Amino acid sequence: MVAAFVGWELKRAGVDIFLPFPPLLAQWLPHVGPGSAFAVLIAVAVAAWGPGLAERLTWKPLLGLAWLTALGWTLALALSDGYGKGFAGRLTSRDEYLTDVPRVTDIPAVLRDFTSHILTDHPGAWTTHVGAHPPGAFLLFVWLDRIGLGGGAAASALCVLVGSSACAAVAVAVKAVACEAVARAVAPFSVLFPGAVWVGVSADGLFAAVLAWGVAGLAWASTGRGRAVVAVGAGMLLGYCLYLSYGLALGGAVALAVIAVTRKWRAVAFGVFGAALVVAAFTAAGFWWLRGYELTKVLYAGSIAASRPYWYFVWANLAALAFAVGPAVIAGVRRVVVAPRLFGWGAVALVAAGLVAVLGADASGLSKAEVERIWLPFGVWLVVACAWLPRAGVRWWLAAQAVLALAVNHLLLTVW
Repeated sequence: MVAAFVGWELKRAGVDIFLPFPPLLAQWLPHVGPGSAFAVLIAVAVAAWGPGLAERLTWKPLLGLAWLTALGWTLALALSDGYGKGFAGRLTSRDEYLTDVPRVTDIPAVLRDFTSHILTDHPGAWTTHVGAHPPGAFLLFVWLDRIGLGGGAAASALCVLVGSSACAAVAVAVKAVACEAVARAVAPFSVLFPGAVWVGVSADGLFAAVLAWGVAGLAWASTGRGRAVVAVGAGMLLGYCLYLSYGLALGGAVALAVIAVTRKWRAVAFGVFGAALVVAAFTAAGFWWLRGYELTKVLYAGSIAASRPYWYFVWANLAALAFAVGPAVIAGVRRVVVAPRLFGWGAVALVAAGLVAVLGADASGLSKAEVERIWLPFGVWLVVACAWLPRAGVRWWLAAQAVLALAVNHLLLTVW
């Protein structure tokens, strides 16, 4: 409430913070759509039966059901805005990745020349999202187009399908560094994640899942022998994260948390090798990450961020994040601080790493607003704190998470 009040006061004072409904990038527009009824049904089902199923199902079917339910939840929320506005058209605006896909006729040439088109005062500047990120995400959409799956619907389907899998990845990681009981307790909250409002549809939802699976692979590889291939694959995913978004470098805090807990240096070595392969491939292709990062900071400084005051967003960002993680996570984090040893240091480490990533991004000043979307890769790890909630009130907390997501999705029209 305070962030909203101060945001409106800034707007009335003539400060252009480019937020129609601060602290969120959204506008007030109550509405329903074809996905609304399905979203309510899924929310009721997860709140009523999710905790029981999470306890009783065998492990692999639980992961599959969690992913499938999260997929349904995310799609239903997106379709509540309508098929075109809420799903197929989300990635086709002039600032999005798909705008520049037709420009690509030679992928190696694009990588060699990528940094020449980051700044908007240079000829042939990339659109906002392409120029403000490394080329990894852009390449995904180019490759999707190359295999005949071009257009907004296919791109959105990729983001939602991959993004909704983050719940399963988090469960795998929690089981590896803490225990299966904690992973089962967290699963329903990961499924009913309020951030699904922005997973459907934004590329950041996809980023969250890629980071989560990289961390999960590293964690799983650290729990047994003969998993070198998994560790290399996990390292490659984590390495690729660097080329999806510059901010995902902070996601390394979660990987470091896994390493600190497991201390399996053989898995770490194979993981580093996998990440090095990705870095070497992009560097050899002509894209130097540090050069791209420096130019992107220049781009950001000259963008709408210049009129967004740091003193406001350094705390209003956290209010925006609260809409994505929900009241259950906030209550859970408080309980983690009070009783950290309740479920072991492994689970605590994951929550702490998510917080470190959030606070690092916040303090940097390179994330002023829109963090309800941008910080999804960190927010999914804060959900682990929900394991600390009292067992007797779990269904009520799940209901609170769902009500928040449904309210945001049906009272506001979000951009992403």
